[in-house]
Amino acid sequence: MPQFVYKARRRSGELVQDVLDAADRPAAVAQLERLGLVPVLVELAKGAAAKVERKSARTAETAAAQASSFRALLARKRRPKLRELATFSQQLTNLLRAGMPLTAALNSMTSISSKGVPPEVSQQLKQDVMEGKGLSEAMARQPLIFSDLYVNMVRAGEQSGAMVEVLQRLASHYERFAEVQSKFLSALIYPAIVASVGVVIVFFFMTTMLPKFMSIFQGMKVELPAATKLLIGISHFFAGYWWLFPIAAVLVVTLYKRYEATPEGRRNVDRFKMNTPVFGHVVQLNLFGQFARTLGTLLQNGVPVLTALRITEQVIANSVVKEAIAKTREEVTDGKTIAQPLARSKLFPQLMIDLIKIGEETGDVPGALNNVAQTYENELITALRVMTNLIEPAMIIVMAIGVGFLLFSVLSAMFTITANLAR
Repeated sequence: MPQFVYKARRRSGELVQDVLDAADRPAAVAQLERLGLVPVLVELAKGAAAKVERKSARTAETAAAQASSFRALLARKRRPKLRELATFSQQLTNLLRAGMPLTAALNSMTSISSKGVPPEVSQQLKQDVMEGKGLSEAMARQPLIFSDLYVNMVRAGEQSGAMVEVLQRLASHYERFAEVQSKFLSALIYPAIVASVGVVIVFFFMTTMLPKFMSIFQGMKVELPAATKLLIGISHFFAGYWWLFPIAAVLVVTLYKRYEATPEGRRNVDRFKMNTPVFGHVVQLNLFGQFARTLGTLLQNGVPVLTALRITEQVIANSVVKEAIAKTREEVTDGKTIAQPLARSKLFPQLMIDLIKIGEETGDVPGALNNVAQTYENELITALRVMTNLIEPAMIIVMAIGVGFLLFSVLSAMFTITANLAR
């Protein structure tokens, strides 16, 4: 019977290394799980590997075809949303917390409805783990589903023997980000609906209703007021050249996308978003909260600081903040603390820098970052409410001015015609 060399961890986190006899690698993994161990590495001993080399060669082509088919399947799938990853993590956490071995938990995940993470993903994870790979290594083979943040946190959980706790933190992490994202989008839904309805009403009035009124006015052969003439000109332009508007919209969007695709354009757009009155404050709070929460979560789970900074840089969507994090990572490589290069960037708020500096002095940088994240997430909720409260009356004022101009133009023409008829 083949021999397998293995590394595994006890529930306490203690690392165990030894050799065991098993029919194949899945049987070896199952045997370790029955012993209450969490497999980290399971591979054939050198002597046994030579015996099965010919068999492995025969199955290599089939395995490659299956892997290629699975990668093709993933290529057709979309990246899961934040809340979907949170659900997947929570479901896996619940199974492991109930005492279920990892392979059995992954097998159960194939039958549990988890929107965004297809059952084939869990099935492949189970297969990879049974072949002796760690869960983080198996997840790293599916970059469409699991990001670097997810993989590195799971790897840290494997090394520390705290897999359940790490998965629970991942579930909380993605759930928190999904909630912030949902509130951000909700704050923009009402203004977007009001603006869309207003544009549709004005367009309908200018192209359909107003020409009927104007034909009546022009038949009276009366000198119309300047406001009415201006409205007639705008109405004729809308009616005759309405097709220019979608073309202009497509052209503007295309030029914007091309400009934003350049490094300088992306930097200018992101800087503009951060400096816009009211909206810029919301963007900054969201970015700083996301930075602190991501970096704090990674460091809390034992991910090395340079790796944590690299992953955080990938997560942040704003190029200005990305550059500041990249420069911080370069200086941290030279042995400096995080707070010093962050302060030199002159981008991050002083409150964040002071709290990180205190965390470095007390040896609890993750705790300081999580406190910063909680502070900015709370401020973000308030800022979103303020932005919404400001946008609503502003849009009402704009629409009132537009509707008032329409009414004034029509009524002034009617008053002029009535005055001429009375003479």
